[in-house]
Parts: sequence; structure tokens; C-alpha cells
Amino acid sequence: MKVLMFGWEFPPHISGGLGTACFGLTRGLAALPDVEVTFVVPRMFGDEDQSKIRLVGANQVPVRVQDVRVEGFLRAFHQVEVGVQLFPYVDPEAYELVSQVSEPGENKFITTDVMGRFQFSGGYGKDLNTEISNYAIVATTIAMENDFDLIHAHDWLCYPAGMAAKYISGKPLVIHVHATDFDRSGGNVNPVVFDIEKKGMEAADKIITVSNLTRNIVIEKYGIDPDKVVTVYNAVEPVVTASEPFLRKGVNEKIVTFLGRITMQKGPEYFIEAAALVLKKMNNVRFVMAGSGDMMNKMVRRAARLGITDKFHFTGFLKGDDVYQMFAMSDVYVMPSVSEPFGISPLEAMQSNVPVIISNQSGVAEVLEHAIKIDFWDTHAMADAIYGILNYPALHATFRKQGKQEVDNMKWEDSAADVRKVYLSVLS
Repeated sequence: MKVLMFGWEFPPHISGGLGTACFGLTRGLAALPDVEVTFVVPRMFGDEDQSKIRLVGANQVPVRVQDVRVEGFLRAFHQVEVGVQLFPYVDPEAYELVSQVSEPGENKFITTDVMGRFQFSGGYGKDLNTEISNYAIVATTIAMENDFDLIHAHDWLCYPAGMAAKYISGKPLVIHVHATDFDRSGGNVNPVVFDIEKKGMEAADKIITVSNLTRNIVIEKYGIDPDKVVTVYNAVEPVVTASEPFLRKGVNEKIVTFLGRITMQKGPEYFIEAAALVLKKMNNVRFVMAGSGDMMNKMVRRAARLGITDKFHFTGFLKGDDVYQMFAMSDVYVMPSVSEPFGISPLEAMQSNVPVIISNQSGVAEVLEHAIKIDFWDTHAMADAIYGILNYPALHATFRKQGKQEVDNMKWEDSAADVRKVYLSVLS
């Protein structure tokens, strides 16, 4: 079967777990003899790994005429005007202006370059609203010019493209929910994003969610028929040896790491509070917050108020080999997420022989056995878990060994096989 898949990013150009998951899933699908994937992204940079799949950049696809009159095409969607840099799981507070600019029956003019192509940034900048709309328009051309059996669209940024391809081709649509606005906002949803998510879910013939936690949100918050929603868990790519030797700590102290976006969804403030509690009991430990996000300055100030800045470090955003360099220096990894649809980073940590502590409010908690699970808000339980792993070698060794064995058995080929079953159910 031939699958036309729409994503927003693809390694090495990623900003978080969405691109990592798309990469792993497409490689898993490529291993299946009867599945052929054409993966579309807004922009190709030229250094992507295309050994397993066919990759198409929407920026390289000319629409049929230079000036396209699109009658009522965007009437089902709102557009978001933004003035800040965005990430794939953007938080509602990042939006500066929300406006409904398309009405039923309205005509919209769009302009391409002289070759009839749109220019996409391939990122999450101030023109995100325009790029989402243009991506959907290019999707209609791709759907008309390619042979495929079904459409698969990842997350809300790509739902309009998936819907447009379905409208033009009549082929079934599968959408993949990696996160919802309820996860990003803690319940205070952005109505524009919610509207796009809901329309995508309603238009889909089948919905794949990355955990039962997310499946329940889709059913309860968006009013979707449970029979339409299927959970397929993520996996993790095998560790690739770093291109440079791993760095050494430089200090004879334990390292406890938080790695992720520094946003409300990820619970960074709870990590800092737990760190302060641990430092009251032991001194030979340092805490690292690796990542970037809108709460960065607030977290720096909080660490300063708690008087722990001499033992607390902020690295900024890490990717590629830098992530595994950080894991190589870590003794414990903590993911205190408030609402985590899945969470691939704990799997990467376990794969690197690092014991992990995760919140019960994460999808990955549904599948991991050899991880310590706490409620994100229980900073005392988090501190106790950190202290225990750092001070009891047998406990550390057990989680390190058993965790590595467990995560090595979580393969993208298995996830892909489950996605294939979803495809077959739709096609039948």
C-alpha cells in the first residue's frame, strides 16, 4: 500500500519529539515489504536521510498556476497571526493575536514565485499561519499528481494539509495525535488551535494516539467516537555512536538531568523544587536543566531565590550528539511532565544506561516497568527517588540494567506494524 504522509519537520532539522517520532515511524514502515511511504515536509534542506523513504519538500512543488484563486478553501479554518518564534508543541501564551480571517464563500488570492512554488521557512516563525495555509494548498497539488492509497497527517500543523489531500483525492485520512492543546495549555486551550484539531479529528477516518492518556483526551475533550481512536505507542531509535568522544564530567559529583522544553507542560518548576530538597540532604550532586522555552528566565530566577545556582546549570537547547553527551554524564534523568502525551526522552536516557524518574501523568508511564513513577506535583517523592538512586548503588544498578534491556525491546518496527493494521482497517 502507498501512503502519502504529511509532517512538519524531519531530522536533522527538528525542534522536539515530533520530528524524532516521525523519523522513527517512517523507518519502521520502510521495513515492511508492502508499505511505501512518501513523506512531505514544508521545506527540504538537502541533508535529510532519504535512504529509507521518499521525501518531498512542499517548497519544491509548483502549484498549477502562479496566482491561485482559492474559493472558500480556508473557510473551515482560522488563521493565527503571531509575532514570536514557535515550536511544534506551542503554548497558548505564545500567541499575540488571533483573528478569523476566512469566511464562508470568501475568495483568497495567494502568490507564488516565478516557478509557481511557495517558499517555506521550515520552522515555526511569525508566518506560521501563512505556511500552514500554503502547505494545505500545495497538498492539493501533491494529491493530484501522486498515486497513493491513503493519507497520514501528523499533529495539528498538518491536519489542514491532510484534509485538503482527502478532499481532492477522496482517499481515506489517518491523523496521528502526538499532543493536543490540552497538554500544552493545562486545560486553558487556545480556541483557534482547538478548532483545527477538532476539525482534523472529525475529518479523519481513523485517529492514532500515542498513549491511552491522549486517547482519553481525544474522546472526552473533542467528542470523538471511541471506535475511531486507536493507541499506538512510540519507540526509540537505536543509539548511534557519537561522532566525537563523549565528554567527561569534570567534577567528581553526581549529575541529575532534566531535558526538554522549559514550558509549563514539562513541569520544570517541580524539578527545581525537588533539586533544592535533595541539596539539603547531600552536597555532591549537580542538577542540569537542558532545553529552552518561555519559562527559562523564570526558572533561573527561582533557582537563584532558592540559593542553588552554584549547583544548578542551564545548557540551552540540545540536539543530536549533544543529547547523548548529556546522558553519558548523567546519573539520573527526571521527566516531571504535567501532561505528557508520550515522552521519548526517557527511552533515550534508559537506552544510554541512565535510570529514569517519570511522572504518572505521562503516556510512557503506561508502558515502562523499570522506571520510578511519581506524581509531577509531589516534589518530596521526586526528591526521595533522586536521593535513593544516587545513594544506593544496588538500586541504581538495577534500574540501569533492567531499564536498558526493557527499552531495547521497544522497536519502531513493532509500532509500524501496529500502524499498518490501522491502515488495513481503513482500507477495508
